[in-house]
Amino acid sequence: MRIRAVRPDELPVLQDIERAAGRLFADIGMPEIAEDEPLPLDELARYHHAGLAWVLVDDADAPIAYLIADRVDGNLHVEQVSVHPDSARRGIGRSLLDHLAAHATREGVPALTLTTFGEVPWNAPYYARCGFALLDGGGLTPGLRKIREREAAHGLDRWPRVCMRRAL
Repeated sequence: MRIRAVRPDELPVLQDIERAAGRLFADIGMPEIAEDEPLPLDELARYHHAGLAWVLVDDADAPIAYLIADRVDGNLHVEQVSVHPDSARRGIGRSLLDHLAAHATREGVPALTLTTFGEVPWNAPYYARCGFALLDGGGLTPGLRKIREREAAHGLDRWPRVCMRRAL
């Protein structure tokens, strides 16, 4: 498995990966999440330009998964990590998270953070197996609080949401 920076011409592929991965939510009673559109190309381009967008590619150098991150309160925040369902359960998501952790360590960043669904098996329970710990309300930084406010405004609080942190 090879991880590299995403190329600008691959941004639409990231949207395709996100749509395919999102369809799994329909199977667990979350059709609104399954139907939610991925980030627009201009927003994905912002991650590319910031140097915070990576893809994991197959043998033909085609992306099969991606991760984008933001800088939030001195940490790197996992904005999105998605693996195409045809390539799931192969350690690909964990490889991308470990790649981000190595990048953060090189930059002297103390932790990775993320927000996710608390009860979806491939969300919070998965991230816990990848070294992330739940944050209680007192552990939320101002930036994480703003992210949670945006998520709530987008309707994501219909299902339990959590913030998590992985110390580096």
